[in-house]
Parts: sequence; structure tokens; C-alpha cells
Amino acid sequence: MLIMHKEVASNRQAFYNYEILDTFEAGIQLQGTEVKSLRNGKCVLGDSYVEIQENIPVIKLMSIPPYAFGNIHNHEEKRPRKLLLHKEEILRIQKMIEQKGYTAIPLSLYFKKGLVKLKIGIGKGKKLHDKRSTIKERDLSREAQRAMKGD
Repeated sequence: MLIMHKEVASNRQAFYNYEILDTFEAGIQLQGTEVKSLRNGKCVLGDSYVEIQENIPVIKLMSIPPYAFGNIHNHEEKRPRKLLLHKEEILRIQKMIEQKGYTAIPLSLYFKKGLVKLKIGIGKGKKLHDKRSTIKERDLSREAQRAMKGD
């Protein structure tokens, strides 16, 4: 059975700046107006990151703009939000983050069976020469695709 995902936002810059080693799928604790804003396709993951505070994973700096038709109980745009993961996953993420150079970054935010899910990646920052080689590989594969299409 194929499960459809409605992607709300993705962090494409993460794949450029980090070498992603492992991924996790987490639920996210949201308020009602945040979910409505996400259903309208509004979210920015660009500067956000995942931190573990007192064994609770939290995503910081994720921007969900206020709901246009919200009232005085509308949500704060960049508030920290708790992530919902299994205990073993939290411990694995915490162990990996504690190593030098590793960080937890959100890769995409999507709806799965009506629930909001966040894909988290554990990544190690790329050096400048690594970024250049990534660009070079991508350009070469595009040229090969064009050459095959032209035949």
C-alpha cells in the first residue's frame, strides 16, 4: 500500500551544507492555528535546528507564520516546539549529536495520514571542497542525462 505524503516544506540547503548520515521521523507538538497555517503550505525550515533539552527533543527557529484568520489566541511564529520520538531514538540522536561536528537538522515537514511529521537528519558539516565536489557530480550527472536524452 502506497502512503501519500503532502510535503509542506523542505530544507534543500541542508543536503548542500551537511552530509546526512541518518534520518528519523518525528511527530511534532503543535497548536491548532499552527496546523491550519501548515495546511495552507506556510512554513520555513531554513535556519532551524534540533536540540535535546532534559531528554526532550525540541526544534528551534522553525517559522510557522500566524494563521491569517486566527484570533487573539494565534501562535507565536518562532516558538520552540517539542518533537515526539521513541526513547531509543532520542538516545541515539543525543549520542550522535554529542560527537564533535554532528548536528540534528530538519529535512522536511509533511502530513502523513493527517498528522504532521518532521524528517530529521543527523549531519556532519561539509567543507568547502566537499561542497564543490557535490556541485561537480551533480553537473556531470545532468550532462549525462542530457546526452542520453539527445540520442
